[in-house]
Amino acid sequence: MATTYNVTGMTCGGCARSVEAAIKSVAAGAKVEIDLGKAAVTVDGATEAEVKRAVDEAGFGFQGKTTSR
Repeated sequence: MATTYNVTGMTCGGCARSVEAAIKSVAAGAKVEIDLGKAAVTVDGATEAEVKRAVDEAGFGFQGKTTSR
């Protein structure tokens, strides 16, 4: 099931690619969708702890879960 998280500090495509790569580095099979306009990351195939760790290590702000879809 995909879960959407708020992530602060993403302002461009490069930021989005960095966040996506960081998440995939901790959960190789994860599907990641980034919405820069909403400052949101939707992830399927990674736990919340994995996403938080990846986002934090990439230098962005993990703000927690928003909604599940």
